[in-house]
Amino acid sequence: MRIRDWPIEQRPRERLLAGGAAVLSDAELLAVLLRTGTAGKHAVELARELLAECGGLRGLVCADARPSSRNPGLGPARRAQLQAAVELARRSLREELRDRDTLASPAAVREFLALWLRDRGHEIFAGLFLDAQNRLIAAEELFRGTLTQTAVYPREVARRALELNSAALILAHNHPSGIAEPSTADRLLTQALKATLSQLDVPVLDHLIVAGNRCFSFAEAGLL
Repeated sequence: MRIRDWPIEQRPRERLLAGGAAVLSDAELLAVLLRTGTAGKHAVELARELLAECGGLRGLVCADARPSSRNPGLGPARRAQLQAAVELARRSLREELRDRDTLASPAAVREFLALWLRDRGHEIFAGLFLDAQNRLIAAEELFRGTLTQTAVYPREVARRALELNSAALILAHNHPSGIAEPSTADRLLTQALKATLSQLDVPVLDHLIVAGNRCFSFAEAGLL
């Protein structure tokens, strides 16, 4: 049976409009984005199949992943739609950080970094440059590395902070391994960056490591 033949109160789009997106399952939300199914499958059935094949939403929208499924329901156009939805969510969170004190919005900071860095196949070292009210000036990828390491130069981070007239900084990088705990190199680098930036009166407010579903905070762990 096609979704258009379902009772109105059961159709995903109508349920979303009536009760909000939170009332829908992952498959139903995905079906709203897909809009149509394939031969013999309505959009919800296709969505369930894709989620099962890709191991869930993360596998489906992973920025660096190449689709292992040959399912005709996940072609380039639909993959582009999914990537666009993720990017819109990331930009929405970035706007929130520009309008609010980041220290008052730690959850938004973590969500933003997770959408940005979590599913990369290589290490990315990034900086959130803040103004005097701790609002976001810019979020920038500063260095890119390999699967296990990234060369980071404190002098370059300091130079960029001066260029942006930044009053404070939040550092972040990802661990593609999925292990969130900082390495010895991570700890030494954090202290080197803190020391370099302190000479410019630019405090490092935190250093966050994004790994899988976890986000390690140097500040919360008392390591900053």
